[in-house]
Order: sequence, then structure tokens, then C-alpha cells
Amino acid sequence: MKRLLLILLTLTPGSTLADEHWFDVLKASGDDRMLYRVLHAMPKGGDLHNHNTGSVLPRDWLRIARAQRERGYRYYTKTKINNCRDYARADNTYLLLFRNISQRQYYALDECERSEFTAFDALSPVEEQGWLNSLKLDNESEGREEFFQKHWQRMGALTENPYLRAEILFQNMKDLGDDGAIYLETQAAVGGARRPDGSAFTMDEVANIYRERLRQPDAAETGVTVRLQLMVLRFAPNAEDNLRELYEFALRNRDLYVAINMAGREDNDKGHPRRFLETYREMRHKGALPLSIHAGEVDEPNDHIQDTLLLGASRIGHGINLITDDELMVDLRYGPYLIEINLISNLLLEYVVDYSQHPFPEFLRTGIPVALSTDDRGMWDSTLTDEFFVGVKEFNLSWEEIKAMGRNSLQYSFVEPAVKARLLERFEQRMQAFERRMQRGGLANNDDFPDTRNFICARYNICD
Repeated sequence: MKRLLLILLTLTPGSTLADEHWFDVLKASGDDRMLYRVLHAMPKGGDLHNHNTGSVLPRDWLRIARAQRERGYRYYTKTKINNCRDYARADNTYLLLFRNISQRQYYALDECERSEFTAFDALSPVEEQGWLNSLKLDNESEGREEFFQKHWQRMGALTENPYLRAEILFQNMKDLGDDGAIYLETQAAVGGARRPDGSAFTMDEVANIYRERLRQPDAAETGVTVRLQLMVLRFAPNAEDNLRELYEFALRNRDLYVAINMAGREDNDKGHPRRFLETYREMRHKGALPLSIHAGEVDEPNDHIQDTLLLGASRIGHGINLITDDELMVDLRYGPYLIEINLISNLLLEYVVDYSQHPFPEFLRTGIPVALSTDDRGMWDSTLTDEFFVGVKEFNLSWEEIKAMGRNSLQYSFVEPAVKARLLERFEQRMQAFERRMQRGGLANNDDFPDTRNFICARYNICD
């Protein structure tokens, strides 16, 4: 490490080595803690593949949920099973610990079932830790089934509160701003919102709650520009009707909502892309909307990415099995489509067993536009910096490749052209200033090591 600092400190800003090789010198030093510090301090572009309610740490979820008492919301979570239901009624939902319900739902239960739930404010330290762990993939025995079949089901009534969703959005912005990003395009729902008494909010009311939160000074202070996407659960029985409703809503609210997305397990064939072809063609008679759709997040070869492009998508979320389609690999070189890469998600959900199997470097280095993103980083216990660190450690990313992906994350965003131009200019200015700092000696010795999350600590052993 001393040799690295000596080299960086003795280089002048006009030095060829400083201009071209400082990052190579850093990688060759073998000091992963310094590498992580540099990647954390590095300016970043945007996070384009982000699920709002999956992107905030469980501890922030709990803090924000408890604060909702001021608005009349109070929550309970299942901390024990007292066999209150007979075998015929004891379904998987009943047996799911740390499932969250509202006070209204709590009082609708009989006395026995109420005894299985604990108010958020009354959780013991052990129960609170169990609650926090229930929303993270932090155990080797957990994976795809835990995530898809338990994580989201546990959230329950929490996601019905639009004020809580808006605070989660702010926390998402703050976390990304602290991590060096300047743009967030996240999937944030407007449907299914309820007041404490169970009455429904309209979708317009929910959108206005988001708008009001984004107008607050602390949101502006994050330095992060935000646009939202609406997500359709692809395998739902009424998915076509949901798509029609959300498409028209987005057209009416283009200041906030810039795209439609579709998500849900692709190995559930009820959500195959061609199911929605006629619906999208119908809706394009009403107006144009960009589409960023999950596709290729499966283990086996299929035509989902090709069919998703046929739907009109210009960005593909995940795209792992693109590597199995030689013809499409050639067609996607040099754009105009972008693959949203989620390295940590793909490993934890077992779409790759090891990073040696991941097709990301093949996409990147054959000219298919890509950008790194975080997916559900709160559930992975990770950050955007972690995605770049994985990329450098596993695929030897060059500095030019890192910068190119930062630009891509803004260039392929769906934000308005004038705002996009300003974001790109800001990114370039910040990156040039950062490069000058590195060429003049790197990070100061007294710069604190950034806060780290469990994924990067457990896998790479760089934490205190």
C-alpha cells in the first residue's frame, strides 16, 4: 500500500501514467480496502433497476414504520405460532413468521391469533433482530424461494401505506446520494394504498404524496434526481387489465412516471412476454411510453428477451440467458438497447452459482450496452458501490469500462432529454474532478472507511 501511495503522490497531473494507469496500479496493489474506498468515493451515474420497497435496509423499514404512528398507522408482526388454526386452515401464510399486519387487521383476529402477533413498539431485542433478518437474504440456506415466496409476503400491510412508501423513496434517494449516484429510476407503486381505517387512496392521491415528499428540502439535498416506473406483476390473472390501467395512469403523470416495467418470476409461464403483445399494441394507440422489462432472469434458454423486445422494451432487466441466443447477441451489439446488470442479485437468487458463470463480461466486452444496478439491495444488504467492487474483483473492470457504464446509466435513462443532458454534464464534471484528485495523490489517509453492508463483508473480508 505504501508503494501505491508513493507512486500516486509522485505523479503530476500531466503524467501519462497518472492519466492512463492509476487505476491499474491500484488494482495491482492487492489492497482491497483501498480499492473499496476509491469505488465508494467515485462519482456514479444512476441506478436504473431498482425496486423501491426492496432497496432500503430492514432497520430503516422498521424505523420508518414505527414513525407512522403519527399518521394513525400501527403495525404488528407475527412472532409465534400457537396453532390457533386447525390443519385445514393452517396455510403457508398462517405459518409465516414476521408477517406484518395493520392494527385494523390485528383487531379483526380472534384472541388466540392476536396472541401470535407483537406490536412493532413492543418487540424484544431478539424479536427485533429476527424481524430484521426476515427481510434479508443473509443465510446460506436462503435463496430464490425465500425471496420470491416469503420476503414480499412478509411485508404485508407495510406496503399499503403511501406515506411509508414515500419515506422509503426518500431513504432510497439518500442512500444512493451517499453512495455517489445522481439519478434514480425506481419502481414505485400507486395501487393498493389504504388509510388506517382500511379505506382506499386513489392512485392520483398516492402520486401526489410522492410529489409532496420529493418537494421537501431534504429530498433536494440528496442531490439525486428521481423518476418512477410502474410495475405490472406479469403472472397475475388480471395482469392485462392492470397493464391498461397503469399505462393510462403513466400517460397522465409523465412528470413523475416515465416507464412501465413488468416483473415476477419468469419460471412461472403464466407471465410469458407474448401474453401481453396485443395489450401493448392496443395501448400504443393511446400514447407512447418507454418500457423496461425484466427478461432472461431464468436458468434455461428461451425466447423471452426476443419477445420482450417485440413488446417494445428498450431496456432489459437482468438478461442472463441472452448468452444462449447467438443471433440476438450479435443483434444487440452497440445498442440501441441496454441490459440492466444486477450482479449481486443474480448470485444470491442462484441464477449463477458462481461469478465465473455470469455472462456480464461477454456482454460488456462484445459491445452490448450495459449498466450496473442494485435491484433489491436492502434485501441483499448491499450497495451500488458493492456492485462495482464485485465487477472489479470478479471481472477486472478497467477504469474506462467503469466510466462507460456510469454514462450508460444516464444516457439510457427515461428522464426528459433536457434533464438527461444536465445529468450527463454533471457526471462528466464530477468524474473529471475525481480523476484529478486521484492523479494528484488519491484519497487522503484520514478519509474514513465507508459504512459497509453484510454482503461485501462476508464475501470479500474487507471489513473491520
